[in-house]
Amino acid sequence: MWLVVGLGNPGKQYAKNRHNVGFMVTEILGARWKAPAAKEKFSALWTKGSFAGDDAVLLQPQTYMNLSGESVQKAMAFFKIPLANVLVIHDELDLAFEDVRVKVGGGAAGHNGLKSMIQHCGGADFVRVRIGIGRPPKGAVESWVLGDFDAIEGARLPDVLQAAALASEAVLKDGAAKAQISFNTKR
Repeated sequence: MWLVVGLGNPGKQYAKNRHNVGFMVTEILGARWKAPAAKEKFSALWTKGSFAGDDAVLLQPQTYMNLSGESVQKAMAFFKIPLANVLVIHDELDLAFEDVRVKVGGGAAGHNGLKSMIQHCGGADFVRVRIGIGRPPKGAVESWVLGDFDAIEGARLPDVLQAAALASEAVLKDGAAKAQISFNTKR
């Protein structure tokens, strides 16, 4: 069984923010896998689906980004899912917009959701699907990640989210190493 975590912030005011691409991708996966409506538990919205013959829990922590790990740790304990079977989908400042990459382990790179995950979930050795949002042209990073995509990005965003959903499914079906080969090459 896998725990597929989309990182984001709860509430309509954050729904279209760059920081919420993880939530957006888990919604796509839930629809593709015909998962039942999400329920509240673990300080999160969660549902269970099936992909490639294996069960997967889809989780959207409702603790706000900076405390995501608390919610994820509760779900890991309840479902008895090891860290190696946790897939986290998140925004990445250090990747250009539209880039999607698969990674295993590593640091938090200033991402507070990942910091919380590492702190509460027993380490950093979980799989990540990183969705590039790029760095702000100027100004504060916080207002960038909590800002909505502009019109040009918004028009291309559905394709980016689909690519991230495909990368997530590749991890579940073929493992992280094969998914990296498919998704980490320059386009």
